[in-house]
Amino acid sequence: MHVAVANGVEGIIGECGGSMMCATCHCFVDSEWIARAGSRKDGETDMLECAAVAPRSTSRLSCQVRLNEEMDGLIVHLPEMQI
Repeated sequence: MHVAVANGVEGIIGECGGSMMCATCHCFVDSEWIARAGSRKDGETDMLECAAVAPRSTSRLSCQVRLNEEMDGLIVHLPEMQI
């Protein structure tokens, strides 16, 4: 989420600054990448229920996806709206 916001990626708002309190950074991790993105963190599933678009099995809060070298090339899809 921080990388997306810093680079002006449209569709990632991140109103709470990454504290997992708003769901405005909801994204769908591409199915080819979901295993590398890791599991949802405690409370993430509950927060995704508050997202503007219904969550899917590949939904994550982008503020909770930790990037590393293995994530180079990560593909995420954005919902049609965040708020």
